[in-house]
Amino acid sequence: MNMARITASVYTSHVPAIGAAMDMGKTKEDYWKPLFAGYDFSKQWMKDNKPDVVFLVYNDHATAFSLDVIPTFAIGTAAEYKPADEGWGPRPVPVVKGHPELASHIAQSVIQQDFDLTIVNKMDVDHGLTVPLSLMVGELDPAKDAWPCPVIPFAVNVVQYPIPSGQRCFNLGQAIRKAVESFDEDLNVHIWGTGGMSHQLQGARAGLINREWDNAWLDKLINDPVACAQIPHIDYVREAGSEGIELVMWLIARGAMADVNNGQVTGKLPKVTHRFYHVPASNTAVGHAILENA
Repeated sequence: MNMARITASVYTSHVPAIGAAMDMGKTKEDYWKPLFAGYDFSKQWMKDNKPDVVFLVYNDHATAFSLDVIPTFAIGTAAEYKPADEGWGPRPVPVVKGHPELASHIAQSVIQQDFDLTIVNKMDVDHGLTVPLSLMVGELDPAKDAWPCPVIPFAVNVVQYPIPSGQRCFNLGQAIRKAVESFDEDLNVHIWGTGGMSHQLQGARAGLINREWDNAWLDKLINDPVACAQIPHIDYVREAGSEGIELVMWLIARGAMADVNNGQVTGKLPKVTHRFYHVPASNTAVGHAILENA
């Protein structure tokens, strides 16, 4: 029986300055070189484990959605998505090709599982989506290259409160896996959770980075995701800064892994294929991990 399945999850920060460093040819500079070296393994892994589709969880930065209308969860069902102009022109990267059939199926299934999604048939995608792709794939020439597979954008509101809880995101991940597995086509799907780690962009604590908390949180995400999902918002804000709340998006990807069933870990923990942490990148901590289903 043909069936789509999620085989791996990828977690990474999506710092805009990383995209700028790639676009401006600064990746070999002393400041940036250690960060990009942490993704050398990932780029080769991506070639060796090429997915048919990437389901990419990210947050829009007031690009596709203004502060007038902010959906909590929005799934892209279009055939393609152009790189957004975020004020200094679009990033010089290829147009992102979508997978309308699988995206529409996931939307149908997840909504029937009582999660409210906003269906987006047209939008541009900003650095929240294109920077993770660049980190995992490498630099491409938009005039002659293409991303290696279709991408389904899934935007989460972590910009303006109220935002979804970690538990809600974790539960949503389980619903997404169920949706993928009910799609009757033989597809290898990766789910990516992006954003974070600790950082604060404004106020008296601007520039905050908390190495110890970041790495302890990532340990918990991998080994005890049920407890990780129960961490309240105030802990993220206090320990990881106001923008550290983006980490709840990683819980969507973790909840979609095969060891999680009915809100509990009932199977073998996923294999940690790669893990990396680096500070600083601009004024942000960068976390990254690749998990493969056991």
